[in-house]
Amino acid sequence: MRKSFSFTVDDVQEFKSKLLIWSQQFYELVWLDSNLHKDKYSSVDGLLAVDALTALSTDSFNAFEDLKTYQSETKDWIFGYLTYDLKNTTERLKSENFDGLQFPELYFFQPKKIIKIQGNTVLFMYLNMVDDEIEPDFNEIANIKLKKEKKLKEKNIHIKMRIFKDDYFSRVGKMLQKIQRGDIYEANFCQEFYAENTIINPLETFNQLNKISKAPFSVFLKLNDKYLASASPERYIKKVGTKVISQPIKGTAKRSLNKFEDEDLRANLSADEKERAENIMIVDLVRNDLSKSALKGSVTVEELCKVYTYNQVHQMISTITSSVEKDKNVVDIIKETFPMGSMTGAPKVSAMQIIEELEATKRGLYSGTVGYFTPEQDFDFNVVIRSILYNATEKYVSFSVGGAITAKASPEKEYEECLLKAKAMRQVLEGKVS
Repeated sequence: MRKSFSFTVDDVQEFKSKLLIWSQQFYELVWLDSNLHKDKYSSVDGLLAVDALTALSTDSFNAFEDLKTYQSETKDWIFGYLTYDLKNTTERLKSENFDGLQFPELYFFQPKKIIKIQGNTVLFMYLNMVDDEIEPDFNEIANIKLKKEKKLKEKNIHIKMRIFKDDYFSRVGKMLQKIQRGDIYEANFCQEFYAENTIINPLETFNQLNKISKAPFSVFLKLNDKYLASASPERYIKKVGTKVISQPIKGTAKRSLNKFEDEDLRANLSADEKERAENIMIVDLVRNDLSKSALKGSVTVEELCKVYTYNQVHQMISTITSSVEKDKNVVDIIKETFPMGSMTGAPKVSAMQIIEELEATKRGLYSGTVGYFTPEQDFDFNVVIRSILYNATEKYVSFSVGGAITAKASPEKEYEECLLKAKAMRQVLEGKVS
């Protein structure tokens, strides 16, 4: 079905830049970049899928069943996304908040062309109908002349907040009342920053965001007039053979240019009781979600509250794994764990009900997931956070940030953490990247 041919390149970073420029000619594309992060469950250095042969686009009604049919009938690589609002098909929930982006709630496509980067090897995997284009495409990409990067000028983009500071404190206060009453233990509360009547260059925006964040689960996605530029540090779920891996993040601390202060910030995060309690609650939730599809006794916490360091922040991450039956349906594994616990709360359904009540914006693709299924029934999906979303037709730009609210949460500190998480996206949109 696919013809594969590999090339060796000398400068991988330069080739990635050329590859992204070349990819802009297509209406559908997904670019996944690990930014050379390596851990036990790393997949590839870069993966590009372009040019849909077939596609599935739908709202939340019956979405997982439609995806199950599409995935099983295609029997090939498919790339795409699931929005947070597919919660409405797994539980009796609704999404009635404002939506300025208007993305389809689920979108997957079967690409004619896939290009995988591992080390200095670039593997072209093209459907047979276009396999005669492998060498011409490689030559076209290799011969692209990169322009010297200019220092970005400050942009006159007016970023507004959907919830102002006092309103944020009021809404978080209501959430804390529900926690103290025993309705929930924890919920992830998010707020939107947005700009209207705004035109941006989506690829330039992604390149700048990726440059300052260098996150392990970065994504550039284009679907006709809709774009995602994501610097996500978080894996939602991965399957390799019969092993399933989930790596939720809960716990964030800022970085410092001072080496000793930075190490103190990292150590303080590792020892922070509130942050550890948040993380452990979500670990319990993820263990419960994975157990729905796991072989009995196979759910294991491989890492608990380990602190990882990224360009912008320190993050507390746990790794939970399980084993599944060889013939377990891959879409069902995702359905049984969706949406990811790190973006909802505990108990999960009650948390999602309260989130809908107190947030001001429909989340859409933010806190959803982007990734792929392979013909071998494996998959890998990120968590869409630290991301800029753009509807070019509506000239609407949006990014959202959030944090876990628990009984020990301080609205003031949570607000400060949101501003810390928003910093990179704001810098990129305002052209204040050094």
